[in-house]
Amino acid sequence: MNIFRSIKIIVLLSGVAVLFSQCYNPSAHPSTDALAEGDTINLADTSQLAYAPNPAQLTDMFGINSYEWNFEENPAAKDERKGIYEPNMALIKTFSAMRHYLNWNKLEYTQGNYTFNPTRNGNWDYDLMYTRCKQDSILVLACLKNLPVWMMETYPSTERDDENVPAPYLSDLNTPASYVIQARTAFQFAARYGYNTAVDTSLVKVDPHPVGAKTNEKKIGLGLVKYIECGNENDRWWKGEKANQTAEQYAANLSAFYDGHKGTLGKNAGVKTADSTMLVVMTGLATADTAYLKRMVAWCKTNRGLKPDGSINLCFDVINYHFYANDGDIFSHKKATTGVAPELSASGAVADGFVKYANSLPGKPEVWVTEVGYDLNPGSYQRAPEIGTKGPRQTQGDWILRSSLLYLRHGVKRLFFYQLFDAFPGKAEQYATSGLAQSPKRRPAADYILQTTKLLRGYQYKGTIGQNPLIDKFEKDGKVVYALTIPEQTGQVRTYTLDFGTETPIVVYKPKPGADNMAQSTVQAINGKLTLQLSETPQFLQVGE
Repeated sequence: MNIFRSIKIIVLLSGVAVLFSQCYNPSAHPSTDALAEGDTINLADTSQLAYAPNPAQLTDMFGINSYEWNFEENPAAKDERKGIYEPNMALIKTFSAMRHYLNWNKLEYTQGNYTFNPTRNGNWDYDLMYTRCKQDSILVLACLKNLPVWMMETYPSTERDDENVPAPYLSDLNTPASYVIQARTAFQFAARYGYNTAVDTSLVKVDPHPVGAKTNEKKIGLGLVKYIECGNENDRWWKGEKANQTAEQYAANLSAFYDGHKGTLGKNAGVKTADSTMLVVMTGLATADTAYLKRMVAWCKTNRGLKPDGSINLCFDVINYHFYANDGDIFSHKKATTGVAPELSASGAVADGFVKYANSLPGKPEVWVTEVGYDLNPGSYQRAPEIGTKGPRQTQGDWILRSSLLYLRHGVKRLFFYQLFDAFPGKAEQYATSGLAQSPKRRPAADYILQTTKLLRGYQYKGTIGQNPLIDKFEKDGKVVYALTIPEQTGQVRTYTLDFGTETPIVVYKPKPGADNMAQSTVQAINGKLTLQLSETPQFLQVGE
């Protein structure tokens, strides 16, 4: 989560000027850019398809950010620990993936002593939570973030912040060895939750002190977690030097975290040292600039060298950044005043930049976006506004679903929304009311995700026809579904004639707030054509019975 702070100096990041003109500007997206109402759109003409097919599925764009208490805490009785709280788990199962904000202090409450089940800080059971995610086919990305209290206390009292750079005070932040303590914690996590059942158990440590009636036990190779992220927004410019790592400093940090800086930091340091198959995701960049990533790669070339095949020895497996669509400018740090529809922001252009660069790197690492979202409180600069007869919740639902479609078009492989529940219900601060659900019920955004998952699970994205309306094509076992959207934010409803090239029954699906399934109706294409009203809420057409 990127919370803006006032700054004395604004540094324009290199390589982003080309994106400025693509940031939100209502006058740059007039409705006259759209096909005229009443026009005929030929869906049978595959030469019109734009964007490369993405092997990811739309359901891969349905990740959520959450915390351990979302799984294990009854909101009405927060001190109780009775396993998984099933009403919340029913909501979590709406999503295909879960990014777990994992506070380092939970794992290493005292230095060198590790707790997982239960944690000394909070009495949480990570074994249970991750096991349940695997049981329910929810991919887990564990984001190890924040300093443990004992490390934070190495800083002067006036400089203490649990989001400081993850190394003791006065460390040389340009040297991988300065991050060895965090790298050892990463080793312990990977040894326990990874897939390597041959980890040397003499290297595995747990805190011997009981937590209530239970004591942590050594476990290895549980096979519950495939992905781990090194920090959250380590380029947090709004907090100054004590918390903001340069690209080179973060690369040094990541090299230690990844494999103990190529094994030089000891047998108990680094994710890959414990499990070579666990995949390391770089921090979600707050300022989504490929220049930062390119400097990380340059550091790797200089300090990690080349592999035997001549490729750069990178210290990450997945590229990651954050992007909140609004009328501000993250690159110049211009503060926003409102959230905007994803297609009217720089979201697509930024994704294109990362995907293009990723495809130039060895192994073509996947690009993920692990924070995207909108607030409901009208006082937030990241708010989803009222549009026509739609309130903020329905606008949030439209824009969340449209964000999923946008990132799939632009080649991103996974998307995670911020977040499951509101951080501070009713508060006007940005990112305080971004919840896609409110225990024990879904909001429209989560309704739409559940409904779309039921309809499009297993379908592959094949391309997009046009720009306004946007018509995304999906196929599965010879069946075709189209997603149709007017990418605006003025409450537009326009009528078009769709030419399917053949007479066929069409099932029309429309997202429905408060329901488990979309509203649906069956119509017939007459002489291969169907006249239909399209709106800013995506709707889906299934061709044939």
